[in-house]
Amino acid sequence: MEDINRDTVSVFQDVPQAPPDAIFNLTKQYKEDTYDKKINVGVGAFRTDDLKPYVLPVVKKAEAILFNDANLDHEYQPIAGEESYTRAAVKLILGEDSPAIVEKRYAGVQTISGTGANHTGALFLSLFYKKSKKCFISNPTWANHRNIFSLVGFDVEEYPYWNPETRGLDYVGLLQSMREAPEGSIYVLHACAHNPTGVDPTQDEWKGIAEVMREKNHFPFFDCAYQGFASGDLNKDAWAVRYFVEQGFELFVCQSFAKNFGLYGERAGNLTIVTKSETNAQGVLSQFEKLQRSEISNPPAFGSRIVKTVLNNQELYNEWTKNLQYMSGRIIEMRKALRDKLTELNTPGTWNHITDQIGMFSFTGLKKSQVQVLKEKYHIYMTENGRISMAGVSTKNVDYLAEAIDYVVRNVQ
Repeated sequence: MEDINRDTVSVFQDVPQAPPDAIFNLTKQYKEDTYDKKINVGVGAFRTDDLKPYVLPVVKKAEAILFNDANLDHEYQPIAGEESYTRAAVKLILGEDSPAIVEKRYAGVQTISGTGANHTGALFLSLFYKKSKKCFISNPTWANHRNIFSLVGFDVEEYPYWNPETRGLDYVGLLQSMREAPEGSIYVLHACAHNPTGVDPTQDEWKGIAEVMREKNHFPFFDCAYQGFASGDLNKDAWAVRYFVEQGFELFVCQSFAKNFGLYGERAGNLTIVTKSETNAQGVLSQFEKLQRSEISNPPAFGSRIVKTVLNNQELYNEWTKNLQYMSGRIIEMRKALRDKLTELNTPGTWNHITDQIGMFSFTGLKKSQVQVLKEKYHIYMTENGRISMAGVSTKNVDYLAEAIDYVVRNVQ
């Protein structure tokens, strides 16, 4: 056989090793830990009080309906998703009587969960949005926001959001950022249950944000991963989005059904688009279909079928709202339990922010050095910025968690 002269230098030799994903690497470390009292408050996935994954009862019912549907097949879905799914998702976030729906100036695109909605929306804007190439994300924010918008060519900056002194919203800094940003900038806004802080603007603060955004012609890009999961009230959690629509904004809303349906691995999401007219909406939708065709061709069917089965059946929908109340209620109870235990221990500092915040995450204010000791000494796993997933807290471990936090606050600088 003829000798082949192979170049030993790889064309990929200059590709650096990327750091592991912080959350998934934390979960890997937790799973490898054999300590019996270990706690994982890093991953954002709901757990029961026994710290087991939770399959919503209404999801089980929807799965049974699908299983027994003799007409169900595995053909391709429409490029933008089944209309019965996207229409129901749009109605869920905008409200049935939304002026955008009444006037038919909306569109919906099924996406690969909320991450896919963010990417698809960002990609569209990189191609068709002409006002500004500046995108502003909150500080701190969900890590993927920067990656998604940077990768499609936006100049990404952070706007003030978290005030470490009050452990609440930096409302003044936020508005100042919006006033100073180039006109027509894109602002990524968390519709409810801000990740990672759990701090949301009040309704009056949302009105102030909308006023400044209108003055500066900024584009609202909402990310909504926790509708119904944050407060237990689907309408309350959608208030900010609906207010912006009523004020006449054109906007995008990224929706995820990972949390509020427990469909983490099924990747069911939606991108809701609000425009000025029905003609605008149809033109935008056509371009989204073109982009989607080149990236995923067609969206996956199973998760979206579960969601549309529930959203389009009043009896199942009512049951879903009760499932949401159970999940949000458990999170609220664990917030109170953790705060009460820290108060009982006289842990230095104030801890009211734990119950003031909302949703799955609590931004504790713990330092990186303290988080490190929590992992090494107590086998408690959380992100370096001190964010706790309240879903990982239970009646069985809350005392241990509070005692560990008390120790590091007193002894670790």
